[in-house]
Amino acid sequence: MAHAHSHGDHHHGPGGHHHHTPPADFSWAFAAGIALNLGFVAIETAYGFWANSMALLADAGHNLSDVLGLVVAWIGAALARRPASRRFSYGFRAATILAALANAVILIVAVAFIAYHAVVRLLIPDVVEAGTVMAVAAIGILVNGATALMFARGRKADLNIRGAYLHMLADALVSAGVVGAGLLILTTGWVWVDPVASLIVAAIILVASVDLLRESVTMALAGVPRSIDPDEVEGHLAALPGVARIHDLHIWPMSTTEYALTAHLVMPGGFPGDAFLATCAHGIAHDFGIGHSTFQIETGEDCAQAGHAH
Repeated sequence: MAHAHSHGDHHHGPGGHHHHTPPADFSWAFAAGIALNLGFVAIETAYGFWANSMALLADAGHNLSDVLGLVVAWIGAALARRPASRRFSYGFRAATILAALANAVILIVAVAFIAYHAVVRLLIPDVVEAGTVMAVAAIGILVNGATALMFARGRKADLNIRGAYLHMLADALVSAGVVGAGLLILTTGWVWVDPVASLIVAAIILVASVDLLRESVTMALAGVPRSIDPDEVEGHLAALPGVARIHDLHIWPMSTTEYALTAHLVMPGGFPGDAFLATCAHGIAHDFGIGHSTFQIETGEDCAQAGHAH
């Protein structure tokens, strides 16, 4: 069946051009966070063995996983800033999605590590130097809290940065739990508080990790990002003057901060001109944050019926 349209009628972005907004550069935050945490891991491990604290050693292990998480996120962010090529026409923006997914997995592995050692300590209690535990963990709150603040401004707009932020915030929470456990042990002598505190904090980290995993998997599978309602997008396009029907609407993430859209607009009245397409793309970018849109205009009913034959 003949189609009353041409695949040449593709228009990209407002004014017919793609607008590539480079992701924010958090290189300084990654470098500072990695350096601070590596130094703290060494201190915490040494004092964890000296104080015989499972909570401190678990925190050190989690801190080490966070260093790995920061390295992964930094690599993803750096790749996203590389220019596009003939083979990678979108550049390496999707590396941030893979980094967020890797970070979610690292967080869950860290939770399993903490939980395992806490259960062992519950079954085999041991004496803990509570004062030392509290002092070292208090330093951890400062180190991890300061690092988390470096990523705080980017956590809502970028899933990869949110992964780094969650790592640091989780460590600050673990350290706070360790301080609380040390205080209880100091005042009551209950050594079981040390592993129980680790288990409670591990549960808190797990909740955030599962959420990060769910969203990063969705993005990795080219699913519609959580922040965009596809029904609202379709309604917006269907309400445009001259549009009789929408089909083959696809929305997917190009990175953790940039989204793309393609759609076939059935317009029996004929091709509306470049000004209409520019306005259409601008509306999609303004209302839904989708900066890379491609629209194909179809004028005949036969096109809509055979819309899947590209």
